[in-house]
This record gives sequence, C-alpha cells and structure tokens, in this order.
Amino acid sequence: MTLQLRHETPDDIAAIEAVTVSAFADAPHTSHTEQFIVRALRAANELTLSIVAEEHGQVVGHVALSPVKITDDNGRKAEGWHGLGPLSVLPQRQGHGIGSRLMEQALSELRTMRAPGCVLLGDPAYYARFGFQAHASLQLPGVPPGYFMALALHGPVPEGIAHYSDAFTAAA
Repeated sequence: MTLQLRHETPDDIAAIEAVTVSAFADAPHTSHTEQFIVRALRAANELTLSIVAEEHGQVVGHVALSPVKITDDNGRKAEGWHGLGPLSVLPQRQGHGIGSRLMEQALSELRTMRAPGCVLLGDPAYYARFGFQAHASLQLPGVPPGYFMALALHGPVPEGIAHYSDAFTAAA
C-alpha cells in the first residue's frame, strides 16, 4: 500500500466530504453531520490540522483537529488543548491501518506543536490503543463518560468541562 499522509489542499475539500459521508453512512451513534462539522470548522478557520490519507491519487481517509476550551469549576481555562474528530476512512479501506496512521500523524503533529493534549469522543476499545483514557474529572456534557477521552501530551490532563467549537452543532 502506497499511503501518503499530508495536509489538505483546497482541491481535497470535495473528496474529504465524500469520504466523511461514506465513512459514517452506516455508523451507529451518529447524527450524520460529520461532513457539516468539517465544513463549518474550515469556514470558521478553526481547523488546526486537516490531514488526508491519499492512496494512488485518491483521498481514502481524513482527520480533523480543532481547538477545545476546558474550563474548571473556578473558571480557570486549560489552554492549547485540541479535539480530534471526525476521523474518517472509506468503508472499503477500513481495517487496513489507515485510521491508525492518521491518528499517529495527528498526535505527532500535536506533539511537535507542543500542544498540551487532545480530547475526543469515540469508541474506547479503539482509541485506548493510542493512549486515550476517560477521566472522571474531565467531562463533555451529555456524553457517557467512558466515551469522552483525553491524552495528555505535555503536562497533566486538566479537570473541568470541555467545550468544542460551535461548528460541532452544524447540521447542514
């Protein structure tokens, strides 16, 4: 497999949307708005990283990272944290390590940027292999605690409530 990971270009936007729609078409526990979230993050200039996986000239996977605000009970904010997602791989290419490669690249770039850490909402059985863990003191309102996870890259995992970009409410 000749898989190339790179940052998105304007020419990738339609392919990223198609991959995202396809990846989540049959997924449980989704509102099928992931493509709108990526579009809204891009429009708001809130895509910290947008990495595509390309194979033989075709985009087969994508991962988005955006800033996340974490505020504790005293109003203190943890600065520089990012949310990972959505992570999308074409259904026919799932199970071939593309998602793992995208995760590893995203986390590597966050480390290089000296980001303190990353949060995500997803399947604990999948994301635990990258070091993500649920933390009782870090929550995303309305989400079962075990599915909201964090990975500290520099320093400790903060306590508090995580707030994603308003782009995550995009429905069209």
